[in-house]
Amino acid sequence: MLWSVIAQVVKVILDALSLHLITDPDKDLELLVLRQQIRILERRVGKPVRPSRVEKLLLALGAMQLKDRARSGQQGLKNSLILFKPATVLKWPRELVKRKWTFRRQTKVGRPRIAVELELLIIRLAKENPRLGYEKLQGELGKLGYDVGISTVRDVLKRHHILPIPDRDWTQSNWRTFLNHYQTQMLACDFFSIEAVCLQTVYVLFFIELSTRRVYVAGCTDKPDAAWVTQQARQMVW
Repeated sequence: MLWSVIAQVVKVILDALSLHLITDPDKDLELLVLRQQIRILERRVGKPVRPSRVEKLLLALGAMQLKDRARSGQQGLKNSLILFKPATVLKWPRELVKRKWTFRRQTKVGRPRIAVELELLIIRLAKENPRLGYEKLQGELGKLGYDVGISTVRDVLKRHHILPIPDRDWTQSNWRTFLNHYQTQMLACDFFSIEAVCLQTVYVLFFIELSTRRVYVAGCTDKPDAAWVTQQARQMVW
């Protein structure tokens, strides 16, 4: 596979270099001859052409460059492509990115999740009784006829971001006030990712001011480790 990619790239480079040695009238004549040969082959074969992934990638890159540089834009691209439609060629890079992120879901193991009704009941009891801990909540559920373990109660509350006592009462009563009071001094950050030409994932770190909603792009890298993120945050504060 690797040698096939290298061979295709070398051929494209040699073709590009040879174009510089040909005058414009000769190029036009050569294009006419090549198009006529393609039409002859298309009639003789009579079967749909199935290019490889490497051929798709190289043809898509050339088509995108032609679309951007050609004066006629989409119409020029349509006239240049004979075997494929422009929409099909431009769709190939998206399919390659989609295939990269396709994975099989692993079979879930362990205990099955509790019923949705029971999970909603645990959340309701925790919100209406902020001073009840895990054991007290388990006891109340037992009175209602539900046999639930303490770890199950803990996992449900953790999954819904409900803190244990005594933090739960303070969080529910004062957290919104805290955010509203200090929102002019707070920043939030996150990543989004983009795919490069060679299907390399690049991660972009950005910050946002909670008060103004202004976004600052801190930088991008393919390996966002802790040291890199810390340095970007330090420069952002500066």
